[in-house]
Amino acid sequence: MREPGFKGLALALGAITLWSTLASLSVALARVPPLLLTGLALLAGSLIALPLSGFDLRQWRVPLATLALGVYGLFGYHFMFFIALRFAPPVQANLVNYLWPLLIVLLAPALLRNLHFRWMHVLAACIGFSGAAIAIVGNRSLDSAFAWGYVPALAAAFIWASYSLLTQRVPHFPTSAIGAFALVSGLLSLLCHGLLEPSADLSLRDLMLIAAMGLGPLGAAFFLWDAALKRGDARRIGLLSFLTPLLSTLLLLGLRHETPGWPVMLATALIVGAAAIGLRQR
Repeated sequence: MREPGFKGLALALGAITLWSTLASLSVALARVPPLLLTGLALLAGSLIALPLSGFDLRQWRVPLATLALGVYGLFGYHFMFFIALRFAPPVQANLVNYLWPLLIVLLAPALLRNLHFRWMHVLAACIGFSGAAIAIVGNRSLDSAFAWGYVPALAAAFIWASYSLLTQRVPHFPTSAIGAFALVSGLLSLLCHGLLEPSADLSLRDLMLIAAMGLGPLGAAFFLWDAALKRGDARRIGLLSFLTPLLSTLLLLGLRHETPGWPVMLATALIVGAAAIGLRQR
């Protein structure tokens, strides 16, 4: 018999798998300004809500506070992360950003009812973050100097963790309403692109890859994530999220025809071990 929350974990794994393709798609679209890329991809991703809602746009209607929370999550997270990448070394900025699964585990008992603080969840989250750090850093040496970009990277991590949890505190809304979050966030991203980034000419290949990003990591993943959090334990889902940088690294290595080294093997052991510990706790 399946334990409660199994469907939530399966949906979360779907979102995590899609997010693991983001780095590879971003590399292929490196010439596209990041805010332009995010804006177009979010607009494409919002279209998923149409068949999901049976083409009934009334399901997109949510209270203004709920819409503001959605824009805070989707737009705020990406905006802060791109600022971090501009002012801090990318590897370190990405490492700080991946504090969000740990923050989900730590904040869940405070923000959600019926979830209690468990030291074993915290221990598992710390082990998982260690694995994520190894997967991200690998054999590269890190610059020990402080960079101001770490502050927006930490802000991005907090935004995504708090958004993920607070969507469970606002009045219930259908998952298809994520389309409204993505639509407004995409338009804001394009506005910021016009103000902050140089213009860019997009090829047909660029547009096809942007569409793939919008249908995958910046589209369907958000719908799966919301559905997962509505059905599963946020602490367990947070622990599973450490798989994202690991799967992303493995995909990049595969595309480059490189063999995973000992850091990836160690990261795998730590993340899988953390998930095994955390999933046994209630």
